[in-house]
Amino acid sequence: MSQEENFVENCVLVVDDDPNILHLLETRLASAGFSVLTAQDGQDALAQLHDQAVDLVLSDIRMPGLNGQELLKEVRKGWPGLPVILLTAYGRIPEAVASVQQGAADYLTKPFNGRELVAKVKEVLAGRPSTRTTSLAPSDMRDIGLVAGQSPAMAKLLTLIKRVAPSDVTVLVEGESGTGKELVARLLHRLSRRASGPLVVVDCGSTQSTLLESELFGHIKGAFTHALQEKQGLIQAANEGTLFLDEIGNISMEMQTRLLRFLQEKTVRRLGDVHTTTVNCRVVAATNADLAAMVGQGTFREDLYYRLKVVRVHVPPLRDRREDIPALAEFFLQSFCEQSNMPCPELSTAALRLLEKHPWPGNIRELRHVMEVSSLLSDKPVLTAEDLHVEPSAQQPEASVLSLDESERNAIIRALKHVNWVQKDAADLLGISRRAMHYKVRKYGIDIPKRGEKS
Repeated sequence: MSQEENFVENCVLVVDDDPNILHLLETRLASAGFSVLTAQDGQDALAQLHDQAVDLVLSDIRMPGLNGQELLKEVRKGWPGLPVILLTAYGRIPEAVASVQQGAADYLTKPFNGRELVAKVKEVLAGRPSTRTTSLAPSDMRDIGLVAGQSPAMAKLLTLIKRVAPSDVTVLVEGESGTGKELVARLLHRLSRRASGPLVVVDCGSTQSTLLESELFGHIKGAFTHALQEKQGLIQAANEGTLFLDEIGNISMEMQTRLLRFLQEKTVRRLGDVHTTTVNCRVVAATNADLAAMVGQGTFREDLYYRLKVVRVHVPPLRDRREDIPALAEFFLQSFCEQSNMPCPELSTAALRLLEKHPWPGNIRELRHVMEVSSLLSDKPVLTAEDLHVEPSAQQPEASVLSLDESERNAIIRALKHVNWVQKDAADLLGISRRAMHYKVRKYGIDIPKRGEKS
């Protein structure tokens, strides 16, 4: 039996107080092969759910009596595995977004396209995200590099990730720089039904606006001066997988318009091409900017903002999850020492106390740097507070620690000595590019011994 024939067995309960819309929905879904039940209000819908086997509920939000959001709550209680799609007017998108965060499978805005309606119903039924049980093994997180620890903030985050990951809803990951937003996106992908597909990462912050359109959408040969051959865009490369748009707040208004069209139509058109291509991918975006404020300032499209933040995931800063610092520090120490083939030191009680008190303005990225540099610069089996090269803060005298530049210079010198002054090997050891290594050697005035002087 084909996938198309499978949908004939599915029953959809349509709920709307407008008889004309109810008839239109019933006709459109029936013509697509679905078995359709209808109800003109929420109470009638609940009565039918008690008497009939239903595979999906399609309900208007604004109805007299028991409205769509209240119906959703009742369905979650009595039929927790039953997916619900909500219909809403364009001006009430925030209502629908809030409903998705409360457990709805997805939403559609009125007026809707008939094909879009059928496609959305089929997509939800095929994935059945509400009925899938997602387990989060420690190996899933360790492989990615995401360490949960013991903090309530991370426990809350992981609960939300487990709930959202199996669905195809668009997710907006928010958080300060260095908190691990990309790691959250990778975990969402790993726990999704698209885990076997590609995860395509697009850094919107570092890609020039003039190149981003070509990177995302691709181009045909001759589309512009230096387009010597055709190129597939990154959106198309994410087909059947996940597209992660990092630092989404940096894209231009023109790109916002094109991205919105893709999110609405699920099609892309390469630069210079006249044909469109359908792309089936899940979109996860991330930002450290306040997109809501940008909408108010007119620098970010409101309709795109609502499309991106169907579910918002906030990654807490390190200062709000201090209970996790010991586990994170140990993880970074072990990972770096294993990669560098070095013995792994332990952390003294005083060292842990210093780490837990530090404000960590650079968040997890800063902690990882501190642990790598400290382990590289010390041969001791136990790292003390004096061995930790932590950037000075308002709580610490500047004389008690090395500056970041001095720490980096010493780390580079030690890495060079470890590999007998071979710069490319030292670059690999530190996890930086060879170009960066050459730049830093010149920046810090490091003298590289001649071949005969190396030991």
